[in-house]
Amino acid sequence: MKPVISLVGRPNVGKSTLFNKLTRSRDALVADFAGLTRDRKYGDGKLGEIDYLVIDTGGLNGESEVLDVRMQDQAWQAIGESDVVVFMVDGRDGLTTIDQEIADALRRTGQTVCLVVNKTDQMDEDLIASEFFQLGLGQPHCIAAAHSRGLLKMMVVVQGMLPAPNADDADLEDEGMRLAVVGRPNVGKSTLINRILGEERVVAFDLPGTTRDSIEVPFEKDEQKYTLIDTAGVRRRGKISETVEKFSVIKTLRAIDECNVCVLLLDASEKITDQDMNLMGYVIDKGRALIVAVNKWDGLSRDQRESIKTDISRRLDFLSFTSIEFISALHGTGVGNLFKLANRAYESAMIDMPTPQLTRMLEYAIEQHQPPLVRGRRIKMRYAHQGGSNPPIIVVHGNQTERVPDTYKRYLSNYFQRELKLFGTPVRIDFKKSDNPFGHIRNVRTPHQERKRNRLMRHHKK
Repeated sequence: MKPVISLVGRPNVGKSTLFNKLTRSRDALVADFAGLTRDRKYGDGKLGEIDYLVIDTGGLNGESEVLDVRMQDQAWQAIGESDVVVFMVDGRDGLTTIDQEIADALRRTGQTVCLVVNKTDQMDEDLIASEFFQLGLGQPHCIAAAHSRGLLKMMVVVQGMLPAPNADDADLEDEGMRLAVVGRPNVGKSTLINRILGEERVVAFDLPGTTRDSIEVPFEKDEQKYTLIDTAGVRRRGKISETVEKFSVIKTLRAIDECNVCVLLLDASEKITDQDMNLMGYVIDKGRALIVAVNKWDGLSRDQRESIKTDISRRLDFLSFTSIEFISALHGTGVGNLFKLANRAYESAMIDMPTPQLTRMLEYAIEQHQPPLVRGRRIKMRYAHQGGSNPPIIVVHGNQTERVPDTYKRYLSNYFQRELKLFGTPVRIDFKKSDNPFGHIRNVRTPHQERKRNRLMRHHKK
């Protein structure tokens, strides 16, 4: 499970700059959930040996001044969900009263805190650090986020503060399909989860969860093992009710990271929101198998149904690889079919693709549509093999593969998707350049060149 690192501090200490540096290996902004706060961002990153999820929070103003109560509350919620809190202060401004108030509040949370002094360019780091020792949060670590100085050293320190990995994570392969139900608050996630667990021939039992992690519920259906990853909180059947759900972005993103198949739930009584689109984009970016379910369908009139279908066809035309199901979690309509589709998507996501089969498909795809010319030379693709599962990854080897245009990449992706009959899961195409095995040695002829030279020499002697 990826650790969660939150960046906190008063305004303008460089949190957003550090956020962008820590997420530079991927798109800096992977989820910006409108309506939560205007300044809270979530990103994936990797620096050194650590993969992590990082949160950029709005600026804290200590306890003496609260300019935006909602933004402050969201920042403290992010702190509570974190494995390590990176508390940033400004080396140029020196120690301030607000820094002291924030430090006092952080100590009361009991969270692990890494104190980071930013903007220490061309300054005496020992002198700067000595001033911030007064905060009582241990050794201050000096960086210059804008110039990427000290970041790797800082992340080594953060890595040492992370909790030990959960030993249970190594047993994930024995749990069968891992199914996550995600969506905005009040779209009916809890109702759908309880409907799945309450169906006949299902044996379920509870496992303890924490406020920070998604709750996992192993269960069996038709003698098959599954693990349900719940972001809403599974309640006992005697307490099933439609309640206001507390939305935790961390739980949702972690559930997507840890699942094989993701059921993204929409509310039929509302139009598709930017929040829904952001979640779909995150699922696809992670390569997870995806099923979209439109809930609360039974209660709509014919005109309302036509309106939501029009909105879906307009905004979700990129989901050609999966199915959009219309269900009622409350009454059970369509839930059984939803489960069948999830099983089908799981089979596609974990498909085994032999190299000869993929290479033949590649040859047929090239016969139907040749790669374009690049600088007068045709891009050559020689063979293909499987590079991974969930999502299925196909690695294509050839010459000039780094020059394959996006249009041809989409063509190959759609071709393999169709010919392999993959459902519910995107397929990814990776290209590898086939190097000349003699290219690293100067003035050494290839076997073909050597034979040609020998023929010429024999002809010359005659």
